[in-house]
Amino acid sequence: MGRIMKRSKEFDLNIENILENWEVYHAIREIIANALDEQILTDSRDVEIYEDEEEWWHIRDYGRGINYHHLTQNENEEKLKHSKLIGKFGVGLKDALATMYRHDIDVNIKSKYGIIRLKTAYKADFGDIETLHAEIFPAEDIHMVGTDFCIKGCTNEDIELAKSLFVKFRKENILEINKFGEIIEKKGETSSIFINGVKVAEEPNFLFSYNITLLNGKIKKALNRERTNVGRSAYSDRIKDILLSTKEELVIQELINDIKHFDNGKKHDEVLWNDIIMFVSKKAQALNSDIAFITTEQLKDENNIIDSMTNDEYDMIILPEKIIKKMNDINESIEDGNKYITIDQYKINEYKKLDPLEVDINKLTADEKRIYDKTSEILQLIDGKPIEVESICIAEKIFEYEKNDYTLGLWQPENKTIYILRENLKSISKYAGVLIHECVHAMTETSDVTREFENNLTVVIGYIVEQFFKDNN
Repeated sequence: MGRIMKRSKEFDLNIENILENWEVYHAIREIIANALDEQILTDSRDVEIYEDEEEWWHIRDYGRGINYHHLTQNENEEKLKHSKLIGKFGVGLKDALATMYRHDIDVNIKSKYGIIRLKTAYKADFGDIETLHAEIFPAEDIHMVGTDFCIKGCTNEDIELAKSLFVKFRKENILEINKFGEIIEKKGETSSIFINGVKVAEEPNFLFSYNITLLNGKIKKALNRERTNVGRSAYSDRIKDILLSTKEELVIQELINDIKHFDNGKKHDEVLWNDIIMFVSKKAQALNSDIAFITTEQLKDENNIIDSMTNDEYDMIILPEKIIKKMNDINESIEDGNKYITIDQYKINEYKKLDPLEVDINKLTADEKRIYDKTSEILQLIDGKPIEVESICIAEKIFEYEKNDYTLGLWQPENKTIYILRENLKSISKYAGVLIHECVHAMTETSDVTREFENNLTVVIGYIVEQFFKDNN
């Protein structure tokens, strides 16, 4: 690591560009980051941060100890190769020293290799250029373990601000840890984004805070010299990875609750990501099989299906149309039981439940047969049986699961059949009403309680009335 100095020497730090926007707490952050990294690299005891009786603050690690060689590095290869470290750039130490000197903070760095203090001096051979130098003295204790970084002149607030930039010192409630990072309970109105434990950004509309511990190329490229204000584009993919790997039910339930607010503006930004919506939706159905997904347009236009789903006690979540389309596309390639419940899938599932219990016409009662025999006459009111219809069947029930509220009639385009519940044969008005109703479905290919169906039904009723007056004038 180096030899112990026998006398004071000066070391030119060669700092050309000082980070003018850095405050004292930014500099302290760098010192804490270096101490925490050394703890990880050497598997040594915890870093200590404390103030002594003479108002010197100490950032104390128990690693290998700093020496003057560390003041020459621009990029630390050892740190670059280690995925779990906070610091990546050797220039961070020099930036911290320059910032402290600019703010009149006294610095005294101790290790078994010597004591480092700061001063300004002229550059060698250039008497008109004054730069920041490190003054290096012999060690007080050649058996000392680690580094004691001592500073005086900063405030308690500076220390606390610096500590607040680290997960380690914030007493965070970590909800889940996985291979990509940590999901952290949000404190207050703003979420924090950490990379390997150090804060790099804030998010005003995230549901959780995050600590990314597995860095990708985007993040490494975005980590600049200052390590502040890293943009969302750099870390969003990793946050998606963290969420897509979550198994913690509390986290999943919070996300489920969030997508339920998709249509009212109260959602958080994580559920704006399509991958996360799909993941959360699947988890929601795994926890509750009675969850279904619809669009705002379907809520308005598919009243009959919505009513049916409501009767089936589905908890409906409104999502964007592109997400519902993606769900339907996925449903085509996965097995039953794993499919997303959308309106399209609900219709398919209902069709599978179709189990008409057909009635032999010869077994109808005399009164029922009398009304049934009027079928052709009723159809003449609309110019005969529609060409789309091949058969008209009477059924005891239409769907196998129905117990009380029976379906009165159904047009099945797949087998070109109209099913009419036997119950309707109690009166000519009931039978004729259901028969014509289902014929309109067949002729127009429109669904119940839609504007298109109502318009077409109105046209047919008007036509029937028109023919009646023609025939009776």
